[in-house]
Amino acid sequence: MLFRRTIAVVLLLLVAGCSKPQQAAVQPTQPTQPNIVFVLTDDLSMNLLQYMPQAQQLAKDGASFSNYTVTDSLCCPSRSSIFTGKFPHDTGVFTNGGKDGGFKVFHQRQNEDSTFATALQKAGYHAAMMGKYLNGYQPDGTVDGQQNYVPPGWNDWYVAGNGYNEYNYTLNANHQLEKHGKAPNDYLTDVLAGKAHGVITSAKQPFFLEIATFAPHAPYTPAPQDKKKFPGLKAPRDASYDKLPANAPPWLAKHPALTPKQQKALDKAFRKRVQAVQAVDRMIGSLRATLEQAGVADHTVVVFSSDNGYHLGEHRLTAGKQTAFETDVHVPLVMAGPGIKAGSTVPQSVQNVDLAPTFETLAGLTPAADVDGRSLTALFGGTPPAGWRTASLVEHHGPDIDRKDPDYPPKGSGNPTTYEALRTATSTYVEYSDGTVEYYDRTKDPLQLDNTAGSLPAAKKTQLHNALHALKTCHNETACTKAGRMAG
Repeated sequence: MLFRRTIAVVLLLLVAGCSKPQQAAVQPTQPTQPNIVFVLTDDLSMNLLQYMPQAQQLAKDGASFSNYTVTDSLCCPSRSSIFTGKFPHDTGVFTNGGKDGGFKVFHQRQNEDSTFATALQKAGYHAAMMGKYLNGYQPDGTVDGQQNYVPPGWNDWYVAGNGYNEYNYTLNANHQLEKHGKAPNDYLTDVLAGKAHGVITSAKQPFFLEIATFAPHAPYTPAPQDKKKFPGLKAPRDASYDKLPANAPPWLAKHPALTPKQQKALDKAFRKRVQAVQAVDRMIGSLRATLEQAGVADHTVVVFSSDNGYHLGEHRLTAGKQTAFETDVHVPLVMAGPGIKAGSTVPQSVQNVDLAPTFETLAGLTPAADVDGRSLTALFGGTPPAGWRTASLVEHHGPDIDRKDPDYPPKGSGNPTTYEALRTATSTYVEYSDGTVEYYDRTKDPLQLDNTAGSLPAAKKTQLHNALHALKTCHNETACTKAGRMAG
């Protein structure tokens, strides 16, 4: 309830400060529920934050969640979990396409009928979605007889299908197709920023606004003004760079050392990724400025995150994701707004399944009983509630053999077999479908270079296996929270 009390204080201060009638007239009427602005990036890894001053300022003004992980280091499964608050084993979305993933499966399993958007809209929110939706969605597609399909729950919809190049894309703009070319003002991240400003300044309150950028996903296209920035910048080279873990799993064990050509490509990729996030960072700053100008900044929660991480040379892997390594599953989550302590760090284990129930709780709703995640609002005050989870779940289906998938791993990138993983604040435990097991004690081995699964005591192995099994078979917040505590 802390955030509600904070909102009330803000409202009282606004009223008390309006001594002149003309000043009172320009102040917007504030609803009980806060506005929510959610900036979701694509493939943004933790090592890019240092190049994003506006994202860093957001963290100073709010809270950083230091143990935030995704349910899979892959776009569509992760985004499906974000929309629904459910693990892949409950959304049915494990990949970007085919029989076990993509927009088609998400839609066929009726996940779109129970997202945070449908819940917020019913609660009176003006919900706007911009940028990237789910892999396989086409802006000109006909779904269930609806041409230029827009899913339920959204009042405004400006979504592209293939916007990875940032140019030459088509937006579904509220059922109307809006074609963009290759002029500088067609740069997609900037176009989305402009439309987002329009929603903030014109939408009725309360509003929910998601801006899901394609940046910095490959091919890592920067805005025109950023193309020449950071000359000579190279990919980070910590102790895991070009080094295999001891007792590496079979899918990784035979990877050869990175060639000079591959290392040069990794350096270029990192530099372009840093360039590409500059437009995202400017957008964060400009959105916050627009909120201030509109008089709603003190009544708006701003959220920044990524659908998954990315590796560039760590563990001898060329550019990619899909693994259970920290580079891929541990991503930024920053929140700032009423009731959120400025400059705070939240150390509890949290996941992307927690975002939907968080948004709904902020809106004054009770999340649906079948949601797997738990509202993060209980952590805003700095004192965690009793019984918070100690472990998070990662579920991945592989290897990826779909060459049309924008996330298809090229040779050397890493293409693991199906696995489930249990991640705590101090360790990572992975079980593969072929029977291989990994265990990394990250207190002693933070870069995950020594797989010690083979030397674990039998009782510890049993505990981890049982905890993982409980998590991958849980089906609601009560059961999943209990399962997450079992890993202790």
